[in-house]
Amino acid sequence: MPMDLETTIFGPLVADRDCGDCTVCCETLRIDTPDLRKPANTRCTHLGAQGCTIHAVRPDICRAWFCGWRRAAAMPDAARPDRSGLLVSLDFVRAPRNVFEGVAIVIRSLVGRAVFGGAAAAELIDGLCDQMVPVWIHDGEKKVLVHPEDEVANLVLSGAAPPAHLRAEVAAWRRLYGVFGE
Repeated sequence: MPMDLETTIFGPLVADRDCGDCTVCCETLRIDTPDLRKPANTRCTHLGAQGCTIHAVRPDICRAWFCGWRRAAAMPDAARPDRSGLLVSLDFVRAPRNVFEGVAIVIRSLVGRAVFGGAAAAELIDGLCDQMVPVWIHDGEKKVLVHPEDEVANLVLSGAAPPAHLRAEVAAWRRLYGVFGE
């Protein structure tokens, strides 16, 4: 059975982690599927005081989607979204503005920009920047690319010839993400 992209990037669900009383995804994410439509930063209409009121018959998107904390074993327990103020997800943008938005890890702050200045956020970001997947941070107002680093990202986007020490890295990013620039 082929693995889905989220499992390939984050890994399978971590066996001893469950959502518990965390409902951040139900309140934060935009959902646009035939079964459920919900704007970003809007509480799902099916979310009640004890969680999902239609859990037994919830839409497929709710059955299949899990945040990065549920999938990435390297993320500490304290990184659960309702505890850390950070929601990690793999995002797919249908009409990306640049090659790094098509498929990317997004770390959303639920509590504003200041959370990104803390040691826990820095550790989380570093841990997610260890593969060839773009990583963005989003503070609710502004989205910033943090991986690849600026120099590499600018070379990938501009098409300019990279210096010798960055040639292999820039070529790898272009090979993997060039399809989104077409």
